[in-house]
Amino acid sequence: MSTTIAPSLDATDLRARVERFQEAHANIVEQIRRVIVGQDEVVEQVLTALFVGGHCLITGMPGTAKTLLVRTLADTLGLVFKRIQFTPDLMPTDITGTDIIEEDQATGKRQWTFVQGPLFTNVLLADEINRTPPKTQAALLEAMQEKSCTVRGNLYHLTPPFFVLATQNPIELEGTYPLPEAQLDRFLFNVLLDYLPFDEEMQVLGLTTTTHIAKADPVTSAQEILSMQELVRMVPVAESVARYAVAIVRATRPTDPSAPDIVKKYFNFGASVRGIQNIILASKARALMKKRYHVSFEDVAAMSAPVLRHRVLLNFHAESDKVTQDHVLRKLLEAVPAPRD
Repeated sequence: MSTTIAPSLDATDLRARVERFQEAHANIVEQIRRVIVGQDEVVEQVLTALFVGGHCLITGMPGTAKTLLVRTLADTLGLVFKRIQFTPDLMPTDITGTDIIEEDQATGKRQWTFVQGPLFTNVLLADEINRTPPKTQAALLEAMQEKSCTVRGNLYHLTPPFFVLATQNPIELEGTYPLPEAQLDRFLFNVLLDYLPFDEEMQVLGLTTTTHIAKADPVTSAQEILSMQELVRMVPVAESVARYAVAIVRATRPTDPSAPDIVKKYFNFGASVRGIQNIILASKARALMKKRYHVSFEDVAAMSAPVLRHRVLLNFHAESDKVTQDHVLRKLLEAVPAPRD
């Protein structure tokens, strides 16, 4: 038997929660801006993942402040933060923790004791996640989906909220392992972090090469973040907007009749229903962040690329023609326009 839990709120309480959401969002952005220069779209997408309760994959070249962005976000949220540096020799138990045998000094008896790994935190920075083999990458799968981990047959639950913010270098670089498709699908977003413009790189020099120490202060709490995640799911979505999201995702599948020619030419596989779910959830968060109380077609279109770019698989024609996922997705959005009403 399935149940639906719908919080009962009167209009005054709901309005107060929405106002607090928008105030907290503004405060978080203000604190992040003390440390991070530019990257407005990246910051917005990472915060969207936070308010949805999803995980985020951040892709960029070394030295583009991927790790600094995640650490700054954790400081701003006031959450427990841990970092794992992924290396080729990292083992799954280095992430989840392991059982060890301890001797009771009083009785002399030995017993198994579970020692928690860095997975037991609120914000987990999986730094350079694609520099470790797939076996170790897979140790995160259960935690990302089920918010728990199993060690030697024992199930251990993680304390909410739990976010995996993973950084990866482009797969063309030496010493990288492509992430398995099953793990990629667990990430809400794949955020692309590019180089800064000239003026913003000058600002970075002013922040990092002097005696000035940039630091973000906490402005919220774990309990409040869980409340904001609940609020996001309460944002209404019109049927026409939901149909638009379904149409976009179905058009990414080369075998679907609605797929445009460019998709049939360059995609091997499209996105699953999880892509639709994540587009809608991300659109709800974006609507509240933009101080609106319903999801628009614009929200769905804006969230499509970061949600879908890691859920579609290019074929050899795309590699030969040097076509990217984003290029095909842009053409797809042109071929599947939003309804006018």
